[in-house]
Amino acid sequence: MNDDAADVNAKLIAAKERWAAEGRHQSGETQPKRRRLPHGQHLTDGWPVLDLGVQPHVPLKDWRFTVSGLVDNPIDWGWEDFQAQPQTEIVTDIHCVTTWTMYDSRFAGVSARHLLSVVKPKPEARFLVCKSYDSYTTNLPLERFADADVLIAHSWNGKPILREHGGPVRAIVPKLYFWKSAKWLRHITFLEHDAPGFWEVRGYHNEADPWKEERYSGE
Repeated sequence: MNDDAADVNAKLIAAKERWAAEGRHQSGETQPKRRRLPHGQHLTDGWPVLDLGVQPHVPLKDWRFTVSGLVDNPIDWGWEDFQAQPQTEIVTDIHCVTTWTMYDSRFAGVSARHLLSVVKPKPEARFLVCKSYDSYTTNLPLERFADADVLIAHSWNGKPILREHGGPVRAIVPKLYFWKSAKWLRHITFLEHDAPGFWEVRGYHNEADPWKEERYSGE
């Protein structure tokens, strides 16, 4: 990372930490989960680009995806291995903590449930941490990752996910704020204990449920 990129990165992180401290975007309302548009959110027609000033370039020939930790079958997949897995498509809404929501996105990739069937988490595995090619991390309970709509995705609306949106491969965890859907995914570690990630240790809520407005810790 050059000095300019590092400066942008630091400023963006500092701004989002201020948002957490101030409770930015919180509506203060509560609601049943079945409302389609969570409180505090607004609809967008496009997919906004949000990052920390760094967008890793990962050529498909160099891309690897690994899984380790409390699993019976650790994996190390290249692109051909990944594409050889059963493919799943979902249509879902996604919700960003910065208040935008996008309806009816069509994602394709390898389902989390298939991945779990391959790696076989040990009985004591209860959490996982996703790590990206830019060293970003985020944590999830295993039960959340095992939802039927969670994907390790390579395509959006019939086309490869662009680098600016986390391609070639990113996680899609639709029921949680989108920072839990790690971009530029490279590794997942299964753990017995929770291990908060990049934003979770910077004032953002560990659970991240949009229908409960779990944007920030302490809310």
